[in-house]
Amino acid sequence: MYSTLVDTDTLANHLDDPAWVIIDCRFALTDPGAGRRAYAAGHIPGARYAHLDEDLSGPVTPASGRHPLPDPQRLAERFGAWGIAPGRQVAAYDDSFGAIAARLWWLLRWLGHREVALLDGGLPKWTREGRPMTAEPPRVTPAHFEPRVAPDVWVDTAFVERVRADPNYRLIDVRGEERFNGEVEPFDKVAGHVPGARNVPYEDNLALSGEFLPPDELRALYSAVLGDAPPERMIPMCGSGVTACHAVLALEHAGLPGARLYPGSWSEWITDPRRPVATGS
Repeated sequence: MYSTLVDTDTLANHLDDPAWVIIDCRFALTDPGAGRRAYAAGHIPGARYAHLDEDLSGPVTPASGRHPLPDPQRLAERFGAWGIAPGRQVAAYDDSFGAIAARLWWLLRWLGHREVALLDGGLPKWTREGRPMTAEPPRVTPAHFEPRVAPDVWVDTAFVERVRADPNYRLIDVRGEERFNGEVEPFDKVAGHVPGARNVPYEDNLALSGEFLPPDELRALYSAVLGDAPPERMIPMCGSGVTACHAVLALEHAGLPGARLYPGSWSEWITDPRRPVATGS
């Protein structure tokens, strides 16, 4: 079982394995149709396509962030339609080094399926190595996916409000430094960050090649933030709860499991103007 990362050699050896399910998660916030078009033009053989807005998120409401968690039963039906079932290994990829595919990784684990891993280096590494691509749609045999929802892997905004200034917790914001500081904000109506949050950009999880850093380097990165707090007290957030999943995966790969995602993240935090906003580093 692969539960965090899978390398390109391993995936290439399982392209024809019926026990493996490959999911293409390419998506662009600035062009929601770009990922589907790219998938239609060429994808890893056998891959299904998962759309961030339509498949991996629920409906947006006035009080929610931009990518709310989907309804578990509807999500389970989607997983089953893709052929995901107990004992089947899922490999997820995108073209942004796991920034979107990590959401699928987290959602599967939320519903109790631990046999899921990101393609390390993503589609850029796969194509750089000259691996096979196809425009042919996959042959999918639907399966029954029974959700086993884990209730303790995420927190809501009320929880963040209670603990954001608590020294026993570590709220980390994985957006880039300029967005965290409030210098720019391309997606949300208010710039800045939750007071008390620390900035650990998700790109810091990656080597220059786009692959994840080795576990010992990731452990050093996050241990410096955790201090004497256990990883269960770390709460990753981002703009809408998507790239924050990258940090949850990195912590797991580093041997620091238990971080709890804040799915609403910044875009939900700012729906209530009474909530405080901080700027600067």
